[in-house]
Amino acid sequence: MEQCQGIRIVERTYSCDVCNRTFRDACNLKLHQHLHTGEHPYCCNLCNKAFINKSNLKVHQRVHSGERPYRCDVCNKTFIKTYNLKAHQRVHTGERPYRCDVCNKTFSNKSNLKVHLLGHTGESPYCCEVCNETFKFLKHLKVHQRIHPGEGPYRCDVCNKAFINKSNLKVHQRVHSGERPYRCDMCNKTFIKTYNLKAHQRVHTGELPYHCDVCNRTFSQTSSLKVHQRVHTGERPYCCEVCNQTFSVKSNLKVHQRVHIGKGP
Repeated sequence: MEQCQGIRIVERTYSCDVCNRTFRDACNLKLHQHLHTGEHPYCCNLCNKAFINKSNLKVHQRVHSGERPYRCDVCNKTFIKTYNLKAHQRVHTGERPYRCDVCNKTFSNKSNLKVHLLGHTGESPYCCEVCNETFKFLKHLKVHQRIHPGEGPYRCDVCNKAFINKSNLKVHQRVHSGERPYRCDMCNKTFIKTYNLKAHQRVHTGELPYHCDVCNRTFSQTSSLKVHQRVHTGERPYCCEVCNQTFSVKSNLKVHQRVHIGKGP
């Protein structure tokens, strides 16, 4: 409210009739109401993914265009969002602004704090679709799911292997049929999955799109990056069942196991 020459001017506000939040203009109120209605009126014309507001759509379209307008002034790495740039810059500054209010441990990003908090709350948000066992961490669920390789409603009529969904069964059946529908237009090598074709094409292009946030080393595949990151985290997920020695790479475990079965390398 303002007062000018004895005249009281009352600033008009617009209120949401669901949560009573107020806005200075009707346009912002309308955008806010999409949160309650579930409406996503802004649609990407390339992949049909829909968004609540135009700005979110604009950010998403950078996935298709390759635009990465936010650049780190220390190492020149680029990002689609300002949020990702700010999170990355903490690698250089050592800033850890997210603090656990239970044990005071600090983290550089909110997602790591969220995972850490599960240890205090006892929450187990990841559920196995086959047996309903729950887990605190997604990686533990993935390890667990290996015990159900023969379970699922969609079964291969050649080898009897079962799958949770029909699309995975269809891809698997190419192993038996020999169908390899995805072809490299540079060397004519063929692949069962589009993912494998895209990974292969980087041999020709030299593209290394996967980037280690700790040391800036780049990789052509996410799997290679994941293995590399164990150098920094100390993770050794492969364990010998005989002597419990652990390894960061599966191939190293296989070489080690020859010690127990009496075979040389």
